Amino acid sequence: MNAPTDIQIIHQGGKPAFVVIPYDEYLRLYGSENNLVPHEVVSAAVDNDWTILKAWRKHLELSQREAAERVGISQAAYSQIESGKHKTRPATLEKIAQALNLTVEQLCTD
Repeated sequence: MNAPTDIQIIHQGGKPAFVVIPYDEYLRLYGSENNLVPHEVVSAAVDNDWTILKAWRKHLELSQREAAERVGISQAAYSQIESGKHKTRPATLEKIAQALNLTVEQLCTD
């Protein structure tokens, strides 16, 4: 970190609860902002037992048909990929990420 004065500790109930750090330090620790997954997507996946791909599709307000058209595959093929029952080839994952304006890292749960 740049200097200890760049850190802000926020207390709740007299105990440290949060730490605010400079944005540059955050990016150094966690990488590009483009690889983050919104809380809504994570919550939807966990709460509904969905794959991260399905949670993203729902978050983006797309039907399977619309998502499949963007990727250039059939709705049936997209449905199989979204189910997570089969391992998706890296090239296909890249194609999906690009079609949904996401990064591959945002689609991977490993």
